[in-house]
Amino acid sequence: MCIFKLWRVALFAPAVFIACPQQVLGWELGDKPPAMVGPIAVTHYDGTSNDLLTAGLGQSGLGSAVAPSLSSPPTIEELRRLAIWTNYRALVDPTPGGGYGTLYGPASTATGPVGNPQGLIPGTEILALTFVPSRDAAVPEAVTIMVQIPDRFDPAKGCIVAAPSSGSRGVYGAIATAGEWGLKHGCAVAYTDKGTGTGAHDLHNDTVNLFRGDRAPAPLAGPRSNFTAPISESERLAFDAAYPNRFAVKHAHSEANPESEWGTYVLQAIEAAFFALNATLSPGDPHAINRRNTVVIASSVSNGGGASLRAAEQDRDHLIDGVAVAEPNVQPVRLRPNSFGIQQGDSAPFYGHSKSLEDYITFENLYAGCAAVAQGTAAPLNLAASPGRCDALAATGLLAPGTPSSEAAEAQQKINAFGILPEQNFVAPSHWYAYVHQSISVTYTNAYGEFSVLDDLCGISMGATDATGAPIPLASAAENALFGLSNGIPPSAGINLINDRAPSGPREDRVSTPDQDLRGALCLRSLARGNDASGGAAPDAAIAGQAARVARGVRDVLASGDLHGIPAVYVVGRNDGILPPNFAGRAYYGLNQTVEGERSGLHYYEVTNAQHLDSFNQYAGFDSTLVPLHRYFVQAMDLMYAHLTTGASLPPSQVVHTTPRGPGAPAITLANVPPLAETPDQASLITFSDGLLRIPD
Repeated sequence: MCIFKLWRVALFAPAVFIACPQQVLGWELGDKPPAMVGPIAVTHYDGTSNDLLTAGLGQSGLGSAVAPSLSSPPTIEELRRLAIWTNYRALVDPTPGGGYGTLYGPASTATGPVGNPQGLIPGTEILALTFVPSRDAAVPEAVTIMVQIPDRFDPAKGCIVAAPSSGSRGVYGAIATAGEWGLKHGCAVAYTDKGTGTGAHDLHNDTVNLFRGDRAPAPLAGPRSNFTAPISESERLAFDAAYPNRFAVKHAHSEANPESEWGTYVLQAIEAAFFALNATLSPGDPHAINRRNTVVIASSVSNGGGASLRAAEQDRDHLIDGVAVAEPNVQPVRLRPNSFGIQQGDSAPFYGHSKSLEDYITFENLYAGCAAVAQGTAAPLNLAASPGRCDALAATGLLAPGTPSSEAAEAQQKINAFGILPEQNFVAPSHWYAYVHQSISVTYTNAYGEFSVLDDLCGISMGATDATGAPIPLASAAENALFGLSNGIPPSAGINLINDRAPSGPREDRVSTPDQDLRGALCLRSLARGNDASGGAAPDAAIAGQAARVARGVRDVLASGDLHGIPAVYVVGRNDGILPPNFAGRAYYGLNQTVEGERSGLHYYEVTNAQHLDSFNQYAGFDSTLVPLHRYFVQAMDLMYAHLTTGASLPPSQVVHTTPRGPGAPAITLANVPPLAETPDQASLITFSDGLLRIPD
C-alpha cells in the first residue's frame, strides 16, 4: 500500500506528499471538476495486504460475523476496513446457504472474473470531499466522492460504474453491489455518499467526523469535516444545556434536503471518475479517457438506485449510457388523477399509486406496530409488536375499539387498503422491530423541511441512551467507530432516537411510553398531511408552517419519469416492505411509459419472494421463504453491460417467479432463482397499454 497524497487546494492547507511523489504528477494536470475543491486522498492497494473491494479481508473475512478490530484510537485504514465489512454485510445475505460465495461475493465467478482466491482486487482509490452550494442551506453541502480504479482497467475497453450509496450510508455504502460488479469487470467505480453519509456531530463534546472517518474537534476540522451542524457556538451551548449529550446527524440535520440534489451528486461523481482516470492513466492528455470511448452505467440499489435514476433524468451532458438499478427509492410525480392504473392479476385497477415516501412511511409509522400483533409468530423477527399502540390508536379514534386481535387486524387492513401489498405483511414486523419506519419518518421529515437540530422536531432528538432509555454520553470508543459502523440513520452505532417529551423525562423512543411514542408518530404524520393526524382538524400555525416546509421539500425530490430514451433495467422485489411497488417501482414504470411512450428504454422486472433487505435473509423464517434480490441486480448489470458493449437485447418487462428454499432452508441453487427470460411467457409478461399497467400474479 502506498499513500500518494493528502491534498487541499485553494485557501486550504498546502499539499502534503507522504510517499511515491513520482505518482503525484498526474494530479497536477488536467481540468479538475469544479466541485472537487476539498481535501483529496489517493491510495494504491496492492491486492495482497489490502485491496479495493474487501480492505484485505477477502471473501472469508467479509463473511465472518466477527468485526475487524480497532486500535484506540483507530487508524484510518482500520476504520475503512470496518466500514467495508459493515456495509458489505448490511446489503447482502453473508451466509453461504443464501448465495454468498456462489451467486455473489468477492470470490464468486457469478459476479465477474476472479483474479485472487479471496477476491482481493489491487488498484487506486481516490477519496475526495466536495462542497456543493445548496439552494437554501446556509453553508455548502459536504459530499464525499470516491473513485476506485482497478489495476486491470483497460482504456481500450473503458467502463465506469456509478455507485451512489444505499440508504443514508457513507461513501462505501454500495461496495457490495455496484462496487463488486464494477471492480470485478475491470471498471472504475464512482461512489458518492449523496450528501448523507456518516456525519455525526457530537453537540456536547463538539467533535465531528473527518472525511476519512477519524474524529476531531469541530473548530479544528474546518473543510475536512464530513458534517458540522450549521449552528453558532452560542446556539450549540444553549441546546446542549437543554438537551445534553445529543448528536446532529448529517442526513437529518444538514438543513439542505440532500435528496433534492442526489442526481447532481451522481453526475459529479462520474465527472470525478473521468478526471481521476486521466490523472492516473493519462497525465499527458487530461481528456484521453472520455464519454465517447468509455461506457458509463449508473447503478446501485435503494437510495443509490433512486439517485442514479434522477441522474439519468437530468443528464444533459450525456454522460450516462445505461442504467441498472434494484429497489430504487424514487418518488414519481403524479401527473393527474387516474393518469394510469395498476392491475395485479385479476384484481381491480389501483389508482392510488405514486404516493410520496413521506406520505406512506409516516402512515406505516402509525399502524405497523399494531398490525404486527396480527402477524404473530408467523412473521420472522416479530419482537416488538405493540398492543399498547393498538389501544392508543383506538383511544385516539384511529381504530375501532375492540380486542387486541380485532384492532391489529384493522390496522393491517388499513395498511393494505392504502396500497401496500399483502406480500409485505409478514416482512413488516421485522422492520418495526429494527425501527425502520420510525427512523425513516424522523430523518426524512427533518430533511424535507430543512429543519435544524435546534428545532427538536416533534420532540425527537438523537443520542446515546442507557439501559433505562435515559440519554447518556456516547462512549469514546463507540464515537471513534462511527465511520465504520453507522448507517447514517439512527438508531445506528449507539445513536438512538430520543423522545424528549416522554412523561418521565427524555427516554429512548421505543421504550419511552407504552404506546411506543404515538404522540411523536402523530406529529410526524401531521407534518406529512398538513392537518391534525389524530382527527383531521386544522393544525395550529406552527404545525401548518412546518408542514408547508415539508411539502415543499417533497416536491423538490419528485422524479419526472423521463429518462430520455436511455436504456435502463429496474429490478424490484414484490415483498418490499420499505419501498412498496405501488408507490415506487410500478408507479415509476407506469409514469415512464406515460411520459416517454415508445421512446422508452426502461425494462421493469418484478421478483416474487424477494424483499428490500437481503441481509435479513440470513435469519430463520426469512431464509426459508425469501430469495436474494441481489441475484437479479447482478443479472441486471450483466444484461446492461452486454447491451451497451455488444448490442445484445434486453429482456422485456416481466415477473420472475422464484421458488423459496423451503423448510430447513437448504442451500440455494439456480433452481430457486431462475434467470430473467429472454422471451417470457404470457403468464409472466408485464405490459402497459391504454393507461393500464398489468402485472401478472
